[in-house]
Amino acid sequence: MSKTITKIGTIATAAAALAAAASMTAAPAAAAGAKEKCYGVSLAGKNDCAAGPGTSCAGTSTVDYQGNAWKYVNKGSCVKMGGSLTARKGNKKPVPRRG
Repeated sequence: MSKTITKIGTIATAAAALAAAASMTAAPAAAAGAKEKCYGVSLAGKNDCAAGPGTSCAGTSTVDYQGNAWKYVNKGSCVKMGGSLTARKGNKKPVPRRG
């Protein structure tokens, strides 16, 4: 009987670990909600993900305003703050747009 309880405990622990891992993976998607990816606005190491060659994901941008690093911002605000909805070359500081 104790072997059965041990097996159940092991299965429950594994299931809990899988559930925790799944919730971590879903977090960025849930954070997206009414947001958009804005390229060229994050500071070094503060990007949300996908910063291009030489980087892997969140927090891996190497310079301020890296053109291929994006950050989630409120939908409709990216271009207003001088960012781009697509990756761009260079690391030019964004210039906010009026209007």
